[in-house]
Amino acid sequence: MMDMINWQFLFNTFFVALSGVPIALLVTVVSLFIAVPLGFLLALARVYEVPVINFFAKIYISFVRGTPVIIQIFILYATIPLLLNGLFEKYNIDYPIYDVNPLWYAFIIFSFNTAAVLIEVFRSALQTVPKGQIEAAQSVGLTTAQAYRRIIIPQALVSAMPNLCTATINLIKATSLGYAISLQEITLKAKVEANFGYNYLEAYIDIFLVYLLVCMTVEYLFKWSEKRLSRYKLATV
Repeated sequence: MMDMINWQFLFNTFFVALSGVPIALLVTVVSLFIAVPLGFLLALARVYEVPVINFFAKIYISFVRGTPVIIQIFILYATIPLLLNGLFEKYNIDYPIYDVNPLWYAFIIFSFNTAAVLIEVFRSALQTVPKGQIEAAQSVGLTTAQAYRRIIIPQALVSAMPNLCTATINLIKATSLGYAISLQEITLKAKVEANFGYNYLEAYIDIFLVYLLVCMTVEYLFKWSEKRLSRYKLATV
């Protein structure tokens, strides 16, 4: 088994795969930047059972849960340019929609997927905070928005951190599917290198090691953040 591995290729391709980390992290950060506020607002709609929005959120969550990420990628990657192209033709907008950088599609696709996951993460976290705390905050003169910002959200965030960490790591790993839309991330870069000499075993080992390194680092950062936020949890005991 050891003789079958091209160690020089394994070493060199590790750094090639590592060069795809900035794109993977960029997609992750932008997707979270979009998905976190969207997921939180829809979670509030679910908690307060806002009629139309609550129903939409349930359908949205069911769709994302019930379909593989790769299928969501193919559907959105095919649908978005088609819809935009029809819209541009209607209003005589001359823009090469099919030449758009796949990075933009990655932002939309992974934000769409992650927001659905975060709805349930935030909903369950918000439900851990006693409802009486909002009333208590309002009784001392705070508005509902101030109560959420100063009291509810910090406590809910403590409960949400483990699930938020899991969602973030799953998002990072899901970016490996970006190769399907020619996104220059970790997996695509390593597989392109492997194509020249059919060194796929070494390439997959490198992909495994890079994702393991990135995900372990993110997990450590979340644990550090959770310790920092734990003072809000202690304050409620």
